[in-house]
Amino acid sequence: MSMPTIPDIKPKIEITLEETIKLLLASIALEELSLAHIMNAEAEKLQEFIKSSGHGKMHDILSINKSVDKTLKNVIKKEILLEFKFDNILELMDKNHKDCKDC
Repeated sequence: MSMPTIPDIKPKIEITLEETIKLLLASIALEELSLAHIMNAEAEKLQEFIKSSGHGKMHDILSINKSVDKTLKNVIKKEILLEFKFDNILELMDKNHKDCKDC
């Protein structure tokens, strides 16, 4: 079976290195914003649990703690990956600056 073809689509995209860097930085910013929303949702979940169940049963407390812990560990993992991505962008910017004839 061959790949489908879609007419009138030109996959070649031409953007400058500067535009690429800006798009990469914007992607990091959007991911950071998403992670902030996730952390806020976890905080609200804990607040609602505490408000609605008071002290609750030990099993329920441990269960929600485990859930929040797992989510925050995944957020931390994503933060580390974003830091690596940011470091790569900085290297790209540094290389671009060294190759710049007008600088």
